Amino acid sequence: MSNLVQEFNDYRSKMNEKLLADDNKVIKRIFNLDTNTYAEGALDVKTKELLGLVASAVLRCDDCIKYHLETCYKLGINRKEMMEAMSVATLVGGTIVIPHLRRAYEFWEALEESGQ
Repeated sequence: MSNLVQEFNDYRSKMNEKLLADDNKVIKRIFNLDTNTYAEGALDVKTKELLGLVASAVLRCDDCIKYHLETCYKLGINRKEMMEAMSVATLVGGTIVIPHLRRAYEFWEALEESGQ
């Protein structure tokens, strides 16, 4: 796996474990709500992940963008689909999203290189 992807996943896992071990009921419920939000429902999981990707880009959260990119990649979303979603995010969010688009594209390339 690419260092970029591995470093992100290692840090995210380590910090999530620490946060959840702190046993804060509100934090645990938010994590659970997040998990349940992206489960299959009236919308399929791929659509929900693309929505999460767009919202994350518009809100300019690089960690969220990386998380949704990796999930999209693992779900079989291809580069064209990802870029179409990111084009919507860039349109809605404006040119301030472009730096996040660059980092998203770099992370997608790292995912492709990792072959996972």
